[in-house]
Amino acid sequence: MSTDPSPPVPAPHDPAARRAAAAYGAVPPEPVEPPHGRHGGGRGPAWVLGAVVVVLGLAALVGVALTWPDGETTAGAGLVDVDVQYLRAGVTDARWTTCDGTIEDVAPDGTVPETVQCLQVDATVTGGSLAGTQVQVLATSGVGVGDVPPGTGIIVERYPPIDGAAEVWAWGDYQRGLPLGTFALVFALVTVLVAGLRGLRALIGLALAFVVLAVYLIPGLVQGQSGLVVALSASTVIVIIVLYLAHGVSLRTTTALVGTLAGLAMVTGLGVLGAELAHLQPGSTEETYRLARLLGDDGIQILRGVFLSGVVLAGIGVLNDVTITQAAAVFELRASDPDASWRRLFERGMRIGRDHIASTVYTIAFAYAGASLPVLLLLELYAQPLTRTLTTGEFAEEIVRTLAGSVGLVLAIPLTTLIAALAAVTVHDPARLAGTGHSHTHRHVG
Repeated sequence: MSTDPSPPVPAPHDPAARRAAAAYGAVPPEPVEPPHGRHGGGRGPAWVLGAVVVVLGLAALVGVALTWPDGETTAGAGLVDVDVQYLRAGVTDARWTTCDGTIEDVAPDGTVPETVQCLQVDATVTGGSLAGTQVQVLATSGVGVGDVPPGTGIIVERYPPIDGAAEVWAWGDYQRGLPLGTFALVFALVTVLVAGLRGLRALIGLALAFVVLAVYLIPGLVQGQSGLVVALSASTVIVIIVLYLAHGVSLRTTTALVGTLAGLAMVTGLGVLGAELAHLQPGSTEETYRLARLLGDDGIQILRGVFLSGVVLAGIGVLNDVTITQAAAVFELRASDPDASWRRLFERGMRIGRDHIASTVYTIAFAYAGASLPVLLLLELYAQPLTRTLTTGEFAEEIVRTLAGSVGLVLAIPLTTLIAALAAVTVHDPARLAGTGHSHTHRHVG
């Protein structure tokens, strides 16, 4: 009997047959060569998308530099210079008493009653140089004896004597630092426990985003800088920081970032168009009217920028959510089906995208309805027709803001899916597709 080894089995030419044979050890797996002889692939789209992000980021920094607040407010802006002290205090007693009626006590028929029942609260100042001072204040309407038991922490306002008059103490608000801080801590802990290091990075990005708003956007708007430039510059910086910090620097994240920025551009354009077509005028509500007066001579113009800034900022959250999810879905589809074409990836990605669209549309609508429920109830009591209610200035602003964000969101999903599909087909490294730094190859032996 011959002891010569059997001749090697010729490798199948069909790729599927070769992979099947390789799985059982019959033939060695054929190495997959990336297109154009480059290992890892995807450098072309990565550089293109990266260049887009760099250009937009530099443009945002230029916008920030040109509109950076200089510390001076617009002419006539600001409140009356009254040295009001806000002090912490603890409730010692509360009781009902009779007070003179004011405009805040107006009845449904428009009349102001001569006397009303009001809640007098005794409290002891617990903070500041006046700690230990006993004060009496009248609580705001809606507060009952049961709402301020002894020991309740409140904020009282002290108005110093003017022109020989006695000092005045007034009810400010409840002390809410502890419960709000507790909720914030619980949110942070839950986020880190569930999402791990990525959740921690997301929280850091969120904190940095609020720094951008507090240091640049809000002061810039108050000083009368272009609301459009300020909003786009701030939102671009925020999106770049938040996405790269939370999800890492990768082709997948860059794809979502480009889709988000494109969506923000569409949202901004729709907001400008909607404000023009709907004749939205600042000061249509009591709050915006007061704000316009406090902002001084340029208050009306500043409020136009405030509206556009609100449109842009409202679009950041939902756009980030869907674009990063869509990009991740497309790259995962590519990892599970390496032979899929970009058209195939786009079609399968849009199946997921349509679910996102359907769910996000009513999410936005119900979020707005929940936030504006007190206003809806008030208008119901006024018995105005629905068409009249929805076309008032206050509601028109919210409708334009909501619809602009929704349309931008809907259009950003197919755009992000297309960009992700075109980028994913050029990537042949499983680690880059999976968004990890390494990959494992398993060989099954039958």
